[in-house]
Amino acid sequence: MENHIKDFIHYLIVERNLAQNTIVSYERDLKKYMQYLINVEQLDSFNDVSRLHILQFLKFLKEKGNSPKTIARHVASIRSFHQFLLREKVTERDPSVHIESPQVERTLPKVLSTAEVEALLETPKTNTPFGIRDKAMLELLYATGIRVSELVNLNISDVHLTMGFVRCYGKGNKERIVPIGSMATKALKLYIESARRKLINPKKPKTEALFLNHHGERLSRQGFWKILKKLAKEAKIEKELTPHTLRHSFATHLLENGADLRAVQELLGHADISTTQIYTHVTKTRLKDVYNMYHPRA
Repeated sequence: MENHIKDFIHYLIVERNLAQNTIVSYERDLKKYMQYLINVEQLDSFNDVSRLHILQFLKFLKEKGNSPKTIARHVASIRSFHQFLLREKVTERDPSVHIESPQVERTLPKVLSTAEVEALLETPKTNTPFGIRDKAMLELLYATGIRVSELVNLNISDVHLTMGFVRCYGKGNKERIVPIGSMATKALKLYIESARRKLINPKKPKTEALFLNHHGERLSRQGFWKILKKLAKEAKIEKELTPHTLRHSFATHLLENGADLRAVQELLGHADISTTQIYTHVTKTRLKDVYNMYHPRA
């Protein structure tokens, strides 16, 4: 059974070209599914799996306290896996065909106000190499709306300051070109010309990574997340922050100022415009708050 999961993961990497985080999620979900089938249902072949077995597994997840969102992700993983097994003629039928995902309440993304963004961007102390780096990262995130994973994977060759854009690779390794504004360009220029070379490890001077950590190696997502939480605390931002907060704020502020939804979709690298449309709900909610706060007869 484990070999079939390995074959499926190989298919996701080679043929589907999915992002590393997505592949890790698929693998984790399917291994949990396999362990349940072996240990609880006493099965030793995916060909013996029935619709009832899958429903029992989903019930097991619910009893363990998993959220509807997590269970829905497991359903998607199981569906894709069983479709793969059927196509490869490993199994004779797809037991997941009529399994429904639980209803997931779509929560609006948390966004910062323009004043909060300004406070956050002004927090890094630019009298140290690390402060200059942190300022450049925050300015770039807010200027482009790129994902944190895209930010930390940037190479020095992906930045084109004279042309005013960065090249990044999003989900499915899709390349996109994103323009950057004057403030981000200024912060990046300072970082590249004065701070980055001070962070380079002399033992590894040829590193291509744009943003470096204390060891002169590529900064990780976890490393950035620690930096963001520290800076948010210093900026006295009490809202709950996630690594995506600046991305959400970027999209919301663009739409609030009249940007075209299709253009924002392109900038964010969303394959489906329905994913981008959630930001229109955010702007409507904020408009309602402003109305209730300032209209004399609200």
